[in-house]
Amino acid sequence: MKTVEIKPDIYWVGAIDWAVRDFHGYVTPDGTTYNNYLIMDEQVTLVDTVKSDFSRHTIDNIKYLVDPSKIVNLIINHIEPDHASSIDRIMALAPGATIYITSKGKKGLDRHFDTSRWNFKIVKSGDTLNTGKYNLVFLETPMLHWPDSMMTYVKEAKLLISQDAFGQHIATSARFDDEFIECASNAELEDSVIDYYANILMPFGPLIKSKISEVQKLGLEIDMIAPDHGVIWRRDPAHILQRYLDLANGKANLSVSVIYDTMWHSTERMTIPIMQGIKDEGLDCKVIKLRSTPMSVAIKEFWKSRGCLIGSPTLNNILFPSVAEFLTHLRGLRPKNRIMGAFGSFGWGGGAVKEAYEEFNRMKLEVVEPGVQVLYKPSLEDESNCYEFAKSFAQKVKEYHKNFI
Repeated sequence: MKTVEIKPDIYWVGAIDWAVRDFHGYVTPDGTTYNNYLIMDEQVTLVDTVKSDFSRHTIDNIKYLVDPSKIVNLIINHIEPDHASSIDRIMALAPGATIYITSKGKKGLDRHFDTSRWNFKIVKSGDTLNTGKYNLVFLETPMLHWPDSMMTYVKEAKLLISQDAFGQHIATSARFDDEFIECASNAELEDSVIDYYANILMPFGPLIKSKISEVQKLGLEIDMIAPDHGVIWRRDPAHILQRYLDLANGKANLSVSVIYDTMWHSTERMTIPIMQGIKDEGLDCKVIKLRSTPMSVAIKEFWKSRGCLIGSPTLNNILFPSVAEFLTHLRGLRPKNRIMGAFGSFGWGGGAVKEAYEEFNRMKLEVVEPGVQVLYKPSLEDESNCYEFAKSFAQKVKEYHKNFI
C-alpha cells in the first residue's frame, strides 16, 4: 500500500486488513485498518506500529520514505497488540531509537518483550518532543481504553493522533473521511462510528467528556484527527468531537430495540404484537434475534435506541443462554440513560423475565415493570397483553427521552 502524506512531511504508513472478521470477539464485517504515522522531520519519528501480522507492510512503507535505521523517536500511544506487537521488528531496524511511552505503557511492554536493550523516555500529560519544525505534545488518556493510553498532538500541523479514540473498523482504500463518503456514504461512516463506540468505548463516557474538555481548555487547535483505525478526520474534525460528546452523554434515537431469543418460537411470536404496539405509539422498532445476529451488532442496535425490550424463554428456571450472554456482555459495557423491559414464555416454571429485571437493576438502568409472560404458546389474549405492554412501554420511552433533549 502506498504511503499517504496527511500533513506536510507527515505520512500514513499503516496497513489495511481486508480479511479480519473477528476482532477479539467483536465482529468486523468490513475489516479494519492499522494506522501509524511517520514524521519526516530533522528527527525522524514513528508514531505507533501495527499488528505483527502486518509488520512487513509498515516496514515497506517506511522504507519507501526513509531507511528505518534513521528513525530517532518511536512514540507508542497504546500497547494493545494491534498497535504495538511490531515494536520488536521496528527496534531491530532502529536500535538507537528512543521509545516515548507512558509509565503504565512501559510496564505493559516489559510483560510482552525483552525491553532491556531499548531506550525509553517516560512521558506524562504536557510533556513535549521537538523533532525539528514540529513540536509534539503528549496527552495521557488512561482507560481510553487501556490504562497506558495517550494521544500525541502535533502543534504546528494542528494534528491530533488519537490512538483508538475516534476510530472505526473499516477496511478501505480511502484514507480520509471525505474520500470515504464520496465512494460510500456518510450514513455508513456514521454507523461505523456508533458500532465502534458502543462495543469498545461505551464504558468510558465520563472519561471521554473529561478528556475532550481538557483538550478544549488547553486551547489545542485541531484541523485533523488521525486515529489508529479507520479513516482520518479532515473534513470537519469538530463534528467527530461533538459526536463523541453526544455519545458520551447517552444520545440515542427515539426508538425501541427488541432483542430476544427463542426455543420453540413462543417468545418469537410475542415479538409480533410487541413490535406493532411500539409502532402504533409512533416509535421506530428493530427486532433482533440473538442467535441470528453477531453480538457486536446487537450491542450497537441496543445503543442506538432509547428503549430496549429483552425477550427470553425460561430454561431451567433462568434466562436462555444466549440472552444471558448478551446481558452479561452488556453489563460489562456499563450502559447508561436507557430504559428497559422484558418479556418471555415458560412451561412448567418461569424465571427468565424475573432474572432479566434483576440484571437491569444491577446495571442501574431505568425499567418498566412487570413485563409480560406467557405459558407455552401465546393465546389471542396473551398477544393482546403483549400489544398493550408494548404500547405502555413506548409511552414511557417517550417520556424518558425528554430528559435528554
